[in-house]
Amino acid sequence: MTETHFEPYVHLVDVGPDRALIAWGGFWFRRPDAGSRWQLVDDEQLDAVDEGRTGSIGARSRPYGEAVVEVLDDAGGTVGRAVTGERNHAWVGGLRPDTRYRYRITVDGRPWADGERWDWGPVSRGGLDLRPAGRGYDLTFRTHPAPDVRAPLSFAVLGDYGVGVVVDSEEGRRQRRVAAVLDRLADDRGIRLVLSTGDNVYQGESGRVSTGTGVADADWFSSFYQPYRYLLARVPVYPTVGNHDTSDSESSDDREQVRDNFHTDLRFTPESAGERASIDPGMFYRFRYGADVEFVCIDTSLADPLPTEHFFQNPRHQAWLDRALPADDHGGPTWRLPFSHHPTYCAGPHHPNTDSMVRELVPRFRRAGVRAAFAGHEHNFQLSRVDGIDYFLSGAGGQLRDDPPTDFAGAGTVAWAAQSHVLLAEIDGGRLVVTPFSGIAEDGRLQPMTALSPGDEVVEVPFVVSAG
Repeated sequence: MTETHFEPYVHLVDVGPDRALIAWGGFWFRRPDAGSRWQLVDDEQLDAVDEGRTGSIGARSRPYGEAVVEVLDDAGGTVGRAVTGERNHAWVGGLRPDTRYRYRITVDGRPWADGERWDWGPVSRGGLDLRPAGRGYDLTFRTHPAPDVRAPLSFAVLGDYGVGVVVDSEEGRRQRRVAAVLDRLADDRGIRLVLSTGDNVYQGESGRVSTGTGVADADWFSSFYQPYRYLLARVPVYPTVGNHDTSDSESSDDREQVRDNFHTDLRFTPESAGERASIDPGMFYRFRYGADVEFVCIDTSLADPLPTEHFFQNPRHQAWLDRALPADDHGGPTWRLPFSHHPTYCAGPHHPNTDSMVRELVPRFRRAGVRAAFAGHEHNFQLSRVDGIDYFLSGAGGQLRDDPPTDFAGAGTVAWAAQSHVLLAEIDGGRLVVTPFSGIAEDGRLQPMTALSPGDEVVEVPFVVSAG
């Protein structure tokens, strides 16, 4: 008789000074008998194990039951509570700024995702399988500081995650290493959020890595929910759209699934975020962390439905960019940090500078006093320094291109590396410190990535940027 196993997941989608958006879902697995390996149940087969179900997780998934979400203070008292039987997510309000909380979810009276969890990973007989993980969720988070409070911030930057971890390929091993670094950054360095520089899900290649296009929840299990599982329960991710998340590079346009799994309707639409957002078409938004930092997400993907090449060239979005990147904003934040998928400056080897970004976005960056920007797309690390702005390219979260760049001079490159990595960015007042980490050393310490100059000399990390 076929065995089945349901594995519940938890997702801390968003956090503000006084509320948090908490979501839950899960994935079904089955195997013919106890000696065989588990197989993830695809979306189109879910009805066979959970009647009527077509999706596992995300904003549009069918509810698993009557749910109660409670946020608890250090003494164990309930300070926020939400109840829903219509969806698998809930905003919980009434919280205090810059405060650490615990939370719990019950569905139909039963705790959701408590105790030891089962993960997809290496097993003793070789290969990968679903097995008890020896760990459980740490359901804690910290609210953001009040908008008028100046506070230090540590955050991570990750892009081009990879094709997933369901098969024991080198691509999957790289992604698992980077995911382990992210967990450690949450544990040891207190990161409060993650910026995604795009390509959040890839179309896999049958027989070698994950399959699917990205339009199904089962595709996202391998590339997003499983590798970053424990991080996602306590640190929010702020996405941008990459070419593999759309039809730019694949036959499938995954924007609807990005919208679903990142709950963008509840976070980044004008209805929810007011003038801080501009969408349809494209996805542009900005958000504050305290008084010192504002992030500006720019959709640089190709605008197939528009007469312009990129979404950011749409007149409505350009007007939004003018408001998001104003000149002489003396009462504004110390740091305005744009992030996008496509890089403004890139030495290659596969992608050059994005001329339209240089022409249309760089003048806005300069007038707004931008000192650093983040992007992905090229599958390596690069730092370009042009006219007083540091452009960090982090596009090797799992995908990697080994051959060296070819146009250092044209991109203003000061450092690069062909290593999978994640960036740790730390802001304290007028100082931004960026450290690329590539893994965890044998002694348990985070391993900084080795960066090279265009002349192949070792460049010392971290990189330091001053607000000016």
